[in-house]
Amino acid sequence: MQRYERAVTREMVASAAMAFAAMSAIMVVVLLVRVLGKAALGDIAGEAVLPMLGFGFLRFLPVLLSLSLFIGVFVCLTRLWRDSEAVIWMNGGVGPLGWIRPVLRFCLPVVLIIALVSLEGVPWGVRMQAEYEQILQARERVTTLTPGVFVEDRQGSRVVFVERLDSDRKQVGNVFIYSHDRGRMGVTVARQGNVQSMDNGDSFLVLEQGKRYEGVPGEADFWMVAYERYGLRIPPQEVIERGTLPRMMGVAQLWQNPVPRHMGEWVSRLGYPLIALILCVLAIPLSYVNPRAGRSLNVVFAILIYAAYANVVGLSQGWVSRSVMSAGQSLVLVHGAMLLLVAAFFWYRFKGPWAK
Repeated sequence: MQRYERAVTREMVASAAMAFAAMSAIMVVVLLVRVLGKAALGDIAGEAVLPMLGFGFLRFLPVLLSLSLFIGVFVCLTRLWRDSEAVIWMNGGVGPLGWIRPVLRFCLPVVLIIALVSLEGVPWGVRMQAEYEQILQARERVTTLTPGVFVEDRQGSRVVFVERLDSDRKQVGNVFIYSHDRGRMGVTVARQGNVQSMDNGDSFLVLEQGKRYEGVPGEADFWMVAYERYGLRIPPQEVIERGTLPRMMGVAQLWQNPVPRHMGEWVSRLGYPLIALILCVLAIPLSYVNPRAGRSLNVVFAILIYAAYANVVGLSQGWVSRSVMSAGQSLVLVHGAMLLLVAAFFWYRFKGPWAK
C-alpha cells in the first residue's frame, strides 16, 4: 500500500466512524422514544424495552452502514480537493482511476458486512422479534401492567389500574378494576393483591381488603360487597400464529419458492450492499470541488443522488413483487443505470469539459 493510500484510508475510516456514531446515536434515541412510549401505554412490558430496541437497530443497520461509507469517502475526498492535496497527488502520477483502489480497499470489507446483515441478519432479527412478541402476548395480561397506567384487555370488557407493582411483578397495591358484562357494570377496588398460579396452569389476581360495586347504569339496582379476599381469574391469552412473511425468510428459503413476492424481497436486500459499493465509487468524481468556488453544489448533488437511488431501489422491490419485471431485469435496470451514471461522472469530471 502506497503512502497516499494509507493516508486516505485512515481519513476515510475516521470520517465514516464519526458519521456512523452520530447517526447511530440519533437512531437509538428515536427508537428509544418510540419503545418507551409503548411501554408507558402498557402495550409492552418494561423488560421488553431493550430487546425491542436491539431488534429495531438491527433492522436499520444496513442503511446506517451504507450511508456512513458514502459519507466517509465523500467527506475525505472533498477535503483533499478543497485543500489542493488531490491536485498534488495527481501531479505526482496518481490519476483519477488511481483513487478507486484505496476506496475499494476501505469499503469492500464493510460492504461484505452489509451484505451479511442485510441478507441474513435482518430477517433473523425480524423472526426473533416476532417470536418474542408472541411470548409476551401469551403471558397473563396482569404481568404487563404498568404502575399508574390504565390497561384495557383485548376484548375491551375490563380495565385494570394499579398504583404500585413490585419488582417481581407479583405484588400489587391500590388496585382499581372496571368490568362490563351483559349490560352490568362492575367496579372492584382493593388496597393490595398478588398474582397466584394454580397447578392446572390457571392464574388468579387475588385482591385483599377491598370492595366490589355492581349494577346496571341508570338504575338503582346496585349492590356493594366488602371482602377480605377476592379472586379474579386471569384468562390466558393464546399465542397469535403468524404466517412466515418474506422479510422473515433467509435467502435460501426465498429461492426455494421464487415467487414474485420472494424475489422482490431478495432484490431489496441485495440492494443495500450494491448501493454502498456503487456510491463509494461515485463519491470519487462527485467529491471534486473547485477550492475557489466552494463545495455547496456537490454536497447537494450527493444528497439528492443518494435519496433518489435508495428510493428507486425501494420501488424496484414493488415492481418485482407485482411481476412488472423480473429480479434480474430490476438489478440490471436500477444498478446498471447507476454504473452508467458513475462512468458519466468520471468522464465529465476528469475527461470532459472540466478536466484539469
